[in-house]
Amino acid sequence: MALSLPSSPSPARRRATVYRTLFNGSFNISINREPAGRIVFRLFDHVCPQTARNFRELASGGREVGYAGSEIHRIVPAFMIQGGDITSRDGSGGTSIYGPTFDDESFRIKHDRPGLLSMANRGPNTNSSQFFITTDPAPWCDRKNVVFGEVLEGMDLVRRIQTYTCDDILRRPSVPVVVTQCGVLP
Repeated sequence: MALSLPSSPSPARRRATVYRTLFNGSFNISINREPAGRIVFRLFDHVCPQTARNFRELASGGREVGYAGSEIHRIVPAFMIQGGDITSRDGSGGTSIYGPTFDDESFRIKHDRPGLLSMANRGPNTNSSQFFITTDPAPWCDRKNVVFGEVLEGMDLVRRIQTYTCDDILRRPSVPVVVTQCGVLP
């Protein structure tokens, strides 16, 4: 049975939805080399412990490669922003803490609202470090991409990033959008 979160939950409903969280993390973002703000995430460890661990360790800075210095390299209006290429830094690469790729873990949570953190992949069981943040519901991603977290703060920054699209076929932002710092929050 799939777990579907409402698109605009009431405060009572949000309190009733229990997510065991081992990590809240943040990305400090620059746009065109100027500080732009922070995005704070909550990971759904209870649904996707392997996927959450992969993201957490790449964000914590304790590895040779990680999200610091990587770019938001793809923007699709009315869908998502994508980043996490920690090897090539242009959207063509990525790696995980488990090796080059790891398997899809759970499709319980649907892509039914903005602000969901989901794995980007090249097909079944090809997750690495690349992720995307939804800016609108994306039901076509259900059962193809693993939702493993959500944006707690900074959705305004996500929407601002989405305005920097350009017309190239790769949908790269028109200015550099970089994760300048990332880490774990208490």
